Amino acid sequence: MIALALLALAAQVHTDFEAGNLGGAEWVSKDHLRVAVAGESDQDRRNRQPSWFYFRLEDVAGRGLVIDITGLAGEYNYRRHDGSGMRNMKPVYSYDNRNWVHLDDAEWLAGESAIRLRLKPSRNTVWIARQPPYTNAHLERLLAEVRKSGFVREETIGKTPQGRPMRLLTVTNPAAAEAGKKVLWLMVRQHSWESGTSWVAEGLLRFLVSGDGAARRIRQAAVFKILPMCDPDGVARGGVRFNQWGYDLNRNWDAVDPERMPEIHAQREAILGWVDSGRRIDLFVTLHNTESADFIEGPLTAGGPAMKALGERFWKLLVDHTSFYSPAGARDGRASTTPGMKGRMSVNQGLFHDRKIPAFLMELMVDRNPKLGRCPTVADRLEFGAGLARAMAAAAGAE
Repeated sequence: MIALALLALAAQVHTDFEAGNLGGAEWVSKDHLRVAVAGESDQDRRNRQPSWFYFRLEDVAGRGLVIDITGLAGEYNYRRHDGSGMRNMKPVYSYDNRNWVHLDDAEWLAGESAIRLRLKPSRNTVWIARQPPYTNAHLERLLAEVRKSGFVREETIGKTPQGRPMRLLTVTNPAAAEAGKKVLWLMVRQHSWESGTSWVAEGLLRFLVSGDGAARRIRQAAVFKILPMCDPDGVARGGVRFNQWGYDLNRNWDAVDPERMPEIHAQREAILGWVDSGRRIDLFVTLHNTESADFIEGPLTAGGPAMKALGERFWKLLVDHTSFYSPAGARDGRASTTPGMKGRMSVNQGLFHDRKIPAFLMELMVDRNPKLGRCPTVADRLEFGAGLARAMAAAAGAE
């Protein structure tokens, strides 16, 4: 827990809750707070990622706060950056840790790798985060609800370094024979800071078990296999994209180590075990967040005409029927994120390399979405989840 007060001032900064994280905090003056993003680096002390912060302020009602979020410089795929890719960031705040509002008064401090926020809270307690958090507790509440539907089967495919379960959900109508059904895989939260993807997955899952006519048709014609929380340890500690040993869980798919990367090992065994048992995968999607771009990327050229047609069909369905903003079309993926280096394949790259699985990376922006005219909200993410389910099913010929 961080609990700092400026002498007689009662205002305090806390991170003593799931996913809470800061690198430090200092009250510069009565109403001016500077906090540092902790960030994380990989197993080689490279690729520092400063993408997540989440903290709570106490005793701040009526105060005109200036909050500087510092430490946003880092490194991505061995390329250093000054943090300016986050210059359009609009963090969120909440008075109840459930309902989140974007902070429009956010200013990029050029030269400082920092964002300055201004907020005058109307209540004594306020939470502030990079984007609306989605924790292991959120997932547990969701699973408690959808288990009742009769359409969800849950299994544990492995354990994290800290002993948390790695879950795999199967969603379909069990009364309809699975033979001939299209099979669609969705992977979420390989990177723990990307909480927007979990809200999308919740929307998708709620839609799939609902009484909606399209959902009923999809359950008849398709099987969804969902990995809903691929880095539960990172989510719990308020991490970014690396596991306990520093391994990026969306790299290293060509260098699996069951001891140091049990998350990747469990997921890879489940996916390849499914294929190697003679069953199909018609579309695989790994879902991610990035700052300012929506896009789909996959082996359009390497996979041949059928793979290209699938990727382009999936892209068009999303652009035509959801808030997905991607005017340039589906992207042709590379064989590795860092050519020439072992241990740098993402899941979609690794699965195509190993078994020619039709695997695609999807990125969803957290900055202002031109279609929405705002940064995506929780409600937007939930709605997109339903649209994603329909687009995946239609792209694979299941709706």
